[in-house]
Amino acid sequence: MLPSPITATVDFELDGVQHGFLKLPHSHDDSAWGSLMIPITVVRNGAGPTALLTGGNHGDEYEGITALIKLANRLRAEDLTGRVIIVPMMNHPAALNGTRTSPIDKGNLNRAFPGSPTGTLTERIADYFTRYLVPISDLVLDMHSGGRTLDLLPFAATHRLEDEQLARRCMEATLAFGAPNTLLMAELEGDALFDTVVEGQGKVFVSTELRGGGTSTPESVALAERGAENLLRHAGILAGAPTSAATRMLEIPDAAHYLHSEHAGLLEFVVNLGDAVRVGDLIARVYSMERTGVAPAEYRAGVDGIVIGRRHPAKIALGDTFAVLAVG
Repeated sequence: MLPSPITATVDFELDGVQHGFLKLPHSHDDSAWGSLMIPITVVRNGAGPTALLTGGNHGDEYEGITALIKLANRLRAEDLTGRVIIVPMMNHPAALNGTRTSPIDKGNLNRAFPGSPTGTLTERIADYFTRYLVPISDLVLDMHSGGRTLDLLPFAATHRLEDEQLARRCMEATLAFGAPNTLLMAELEGDALFDTVVEGQGKVFVSTELRGGGTSTPESVALAERGAENLLRHAGILAGAPTSAATRMLEIPDAAHYLHSEHAGLLEFVVNLGDAVRVGDLIARVYSMERTGVAPAEYRAGVDGIVIGRRHPAKIALGDTFAVLAVG
């Protein structure tokens, strides 16, 4: 395999606090020999575990980005035993553009793993994390939220894994995050996710969904900050025990719990985020925006569950996910 075209301006083995960049060459009309400059912080204090903390895997998910920028600004080497690597905006072009995907190549980073050193710019970023950052890490936290198109009850998540010991370690870390909800998730397009790469290398992985709507709130940022520090304590990198918090155990067991629209138009919810629904209950209607006098399409629950996620914009297109259900 060819080496990555990305180079780091930080030394991962050096003690202290370093703020630098992952430099990816990018020649374009405005800069013939330019580079993408992805911000990175490394804080190290001697031997110990390594935690990789990431946000901005999707560029319009601001809770994790904000919390990790703040953590990078305040973390001190003398507070640690081991190493923390912080990349607040993995897909930096998308974050600068305020979009889920990269404006350069339309790449969805969390559908580009394991990546390629000779692929698109997005695939090259994925490859660097796969072959350089994950292997030197013991614990990975990748913070997500619903972005501009989804609003979700805040949760930390892990997956059902064949390796029972790794599954137990991942669940322990997920619980340590301290979110109001803790989920076992069946993912869509799982083979191309960062999650799968990390777990495939036998590393502890925790993901989150922390509200969304293309913004953040004081509560969602505080949860992201507290959760990241809880995981560092759980790993023994920060001193002390994680802050205890009550959590509700839920699961998204399969694709049937992701509800997709078969119509385009105006979306009207008749249930709220967090409501419980039973099979047959009306969840939403979609109205034609082409003409009046047309009965709306009605969408009913095909399974029992709790509405853990909902589409944020009212305008909906054919194929859009409009609701996600979880079971207790």
